[in-house]
Parts: sequence; structure tokens; C-alpha cells
Amino acid sequence: MPEGHTIHRLAHDYATRFSGAPTHVTSPQGKFSDAAALLTGTPLTRTEAHGKHLFLGFGSGSGSDAAEQPDTWVHIHLGLFGKVTFGDAPAPPPTDTVRLRLANPTAYVDLRGPTTCALITDAEKQAIHDRLGPDPLRPDADPQAAYHRVSRSRTTIAALLMDQKVIAGVGNVYRAEVLFRHGIDPYRAGRDITPTEWKAMWSDLVALMREGVRNNRIDTVRPEHTPEAMGRPPRVDDHGGEVYVYRRTHQPCHLCGTGIRTADLAARNLFWCPTCQKK
Repeated sequence: MPEGHTIHRLAHDYATRFSGAPTHVTSPQGKFSDAAALLTGTPLTRTEAHGKHLFLGFGSGSGSDAAEQPDTWVHIHLGLFGKVTFGDAPAPPPTDTVRLRLANPTAYVDLRGPTTCALITDAEKQAIHDRLGPDPLRPDADPQAAYHRVSRSRTTIAALLMDQKVIAGVGNVYRAEVLFRHGIDPYRAGRDITPTEWKAMWSDLVALMREGVRNNRIDTVRPEHTPEAMGRPPRVDDHGGEVYVYRRTHQPCHLCGTGIRTADLAARNLFWCPTCQKK
């Protein structure tokens, strides 16, 4: 499942290619055809991301008011299998797997296999925001709201970081990597995380995820631990990016040489170094 930086990058890319001009909207697959018929010819006026949720705002008006108050929203959650593909015009004939296509004279974008693709009102959109935790990539994020829940919980910090009601947008990679970078055992209870530790982790997530948006990939190793600095081979993995522990089971830790461990936690694989992240 894409992590939050990918969704923020998609919001930026949708806006760059389609904002402000009438957009041809179709649903070749047919599952979104009624909503597409309502939207086609309407300009995309605003895009937004919160955690792993993407919102495309369409409005019939023009100017700043339309951008601030879109008439309606398309809510997208990619889930495990959703894919978004951008291309330059002219758009090729769509396949019947395309749930949603946006097209204009210069570009097109196809959405396939999302868990959610729905037309929603502003009130319904707000309800989604209300059930999500703060997103490190949003300017309105309140890290203290997340810590309020973390500091009162007996649940492991590893599980809390993946709980979208606590903090939105963090996935398995960022979860594993930020805990390693701060030497925190993933099985520590949330209530044992100090305010200083939380502040440091939050600031690190903000910086790492912003870098992920810029580069469209996850890199978490510090400059002194890059392949060039350490004289080691670069990571070879279909997820890309240089990491400390994620999907490096039994490989030596870049810092201490201990084999990276993995375990199942809440139906997801957890990765950590038992030496660098001591209890």
C-alpha cells in the first residue's frame, strides 16, 4: 500500500497537469460512470491529501472562490492494488480496467484498482478528516494530538505508528525506519515514549516524508551511511531507496553488524535491529 508521501505527490501531480481548465472525465470500467458524467467538462480546482486519502475537488465556478470551495470531491484510496498512470496527450484508448480517466488537451491520467473512488460532499470529506490522525505532511498537523493518544496507550509504538487514527500517512517503511533512526524498540508501549522522543520522531518523519515527496521514493539513511560513504553495494529491491532495516531480514545492520530481525505484528512485517533498538 502506498505511504503518505506518494499520495501527496499524486495530489501535486494531478494539480500540475489538470488544475483550472475543463477536464474530460470518463470511467471506461463503468463503475464510476454516473459520477464521471456529472463531472466531465468541469474544472479541477483543488487537490488535497490526508494520510493515504486523496481528494480531487471539482468546481463550476472560477477564481479563488472556486479553488477554496469546490462543488464536489472525488475521494480516492488506492488500497493494496490501486495504480495511477500519467501520460501526455493524445491519450491512448483506455482499457476496461480504468476506473477513472481525466483528460485535457495536454495530458491524461488513469486510475486502476483503487479500494475507493467515490463522489462525496464537503461534509463527507470532513468526516474522513475527522477520523484520521495528524498527517506530518499537512500544514494543519498537530503532533501533540498524536502524542496525546500515544502517551496514554499500552499498545506498542510500532502498532501505534501504523494506526491511521493516531498518525496518518505513516506506513510500514517509515514506521520501521523512524524507530531505528531513534533507537527505539518497536515493542515499547506508547505510554513509555517520552515527549522528547516523540518530538524528535515527529520532526524526523516530517523531513523524511517531505524528501519522499520530492524524490518520489523513500530514502532514510543518513549521509554517512549511504553506499558511497560506506563503500557498500546499493540496495537492490523493487521498493527502491536506501533504508536501515526495512526488508533487510538477516542482513547486517549498517551501524553494528547485527542481523536485522523480522516478526509479524498486527498482520504486517516488522523489521528492527535488536542491538541498536534495545529494550
